[in-house]
Order: sequence, then structure tokens, then C-alpha cells
Amino acid sequence: MGAVTIKKHVNGLQYLDVNTLHCTARIFLQGAHIDAFQPKGKKPLLWTSAANDYQAGCGIRGGVPICWPWFGAHATAGFPQHGFARTSLWDLDSVNEYDDALEITLSLSISDDHKPYWPHHTGVAVCFRLSDTLSISLININHGGSDVSLTQALHSYFPIGDIHQLQASGFKGAKYVEFAQGPYPQSQDHVLFNAETDRVYTDLGSVQQLHTTDGVIEISRENSASAVLWNPWIDKSQRLSRFNDHDYLSMVCLEAANVAEDKITLAPNTRHTLTTHIRWL
Repeated sequence: MGAVTIKKHVNGLQYLDVNTLHCTARIFLQGAHIDAFQPKGKKPLLWTSAANDYQAGCGIRGGVPICWPWFGAHATAGFPQHGFARTSLWDLDSVNEYDDALEITLSLSISDDHKPYWPHHTGVAVCFRLSDTLSISLININHGGSDVSLTQALHSYFPIGDIHQLQASGFKGAKYVEFAQGPYPQSQDHVLFNAETDRVYTDLGSVQQLHTTDGVIEISRENSASAVLWNPWIDKSQRLSRFNDHDYLSMVCLEAANVAEDKITLAPNTRHTLTTHIRWL
């Protein structure tokens, strides 16, 4: 596959090692989870915790977990947080090299193990387009005879240098719910961080920016009017799995999503594609 090599982590998880003229990256088959992406000549665009142990059946803290077919906690007790896609094995469908980019597509087959959670006849795939920009497209197809509703997110973790100096912008005019309170109107364009932040934004414009100590990261979205902005701060950091107590200082999540009133309802034989584009300005 040229620029892509299949390798195995010391703890057993298989991953795709990507090295092109434009970037390097690593994508695990478990979860179709990209946990590293770096344009050539620039700093990494994704953050991943050093506390990860990369065990089968466990999520990876950092990079871009795929939350599907629901985001957050399910209404049914015992269902996995953020769905089952992020801990399931995906199939590598294709690798296509172009002059300006590399495209990798993986898909998830709904197995008998998934059907107690998801008895629907749907297909889901993810396409990574890797150049000096990282583009991720999450593709849903309803093969069944009745409507199917779902929520989803590309749970992107970003390296921001120092949370105390971070400014996130592009939020004016949206509304958000935080800690089950709201919705609140977002009157200012920017957000600063001095406590735990866990906001679900709706009616949100398609482009946001993270002004970090290392430069500006731009995150844009297609087919999405919602996003999640998250930093666990001090107390929650001490309760999180695969997360060091001080990790909150150097990361933030800004997640392209279809959540709340932005959830997706697919009619029979239709599809929906959620896309995010991530780059250094």
C-alpha cells in the first residue's frame, strides 16, 4: 500500500502507519481511531494521553474517537457510553493515493454482539483524507424499511499548549447546554477556560478556531449544526480512565457532532455524511 503499513502495537492492537509527502498518521482498526496526525514541517494536530494502554476492548483517550450510534450515555442502563463503534473492530476497505492526499476508508459490520444495542439494518463507514489537512467523514446509510434516528460525534482532542492561555472562537450566535442546564445564548464570539467546561452547542456556525500557544487550529464541519466543547479541569481529571491528573492543562475537545435537536433521522435508503476538517492556519 506504499505510504501505509499495517503494524501491531506492543499490546496487540493493529494499526495503519501512514507516512506520506504531506503528513504522518496512525489509525487503529479498533474503533477506526486516528490517534496521531502531523502535517510535515508542522506540529501535531491531535492530542493523546500518555496514560493510554491500548488494550483490546478499551477506548483510546485522545485523537478522534468515533461516538456512534449515540453520543454520551444511553437511556438504557448497561449500554456502552458513546456507543459501541469506538471499541469494535472495523474493516479496512480501501487505500487510495493521490498527488495531493491519501484516502483511507474503513467500515463497521453490525455483528450479533451489536444487535442487542442496535437492531437496525444500517451501514457505517469512515473516510480519512490525509494531506496537510485532516478530513474525516462519517457515513451513515439506512438499508432498512423504516426511519432510523441516531446521534454521533467525532470526539476530537487537540493539543493547546496551556489551557489557561487558550481562546476558542467562532461561537457567537449559538446556544449551549452545560451540566444539564440551559440552553444559554452565546453572546460573545470567544470562550476562555478557568473551570470544567462541558458544553453542547447547537445552532452553531460551521467554523471554529483554537488560538493556542503554538498557533491557530481551525476546525470546520459539514452537515452538522452542533458541536461539543470539553475540558475536564482538575477534579474530573482525577476520575477519568487513561488520563493523567495534569492532562487537562494541555488539551481541549471540540467535536463535530449531530446531537440534541441536530440528531439525524435517516429515511429508508438514504445516507448522511458528517465531516470535519482540521488544519493549522
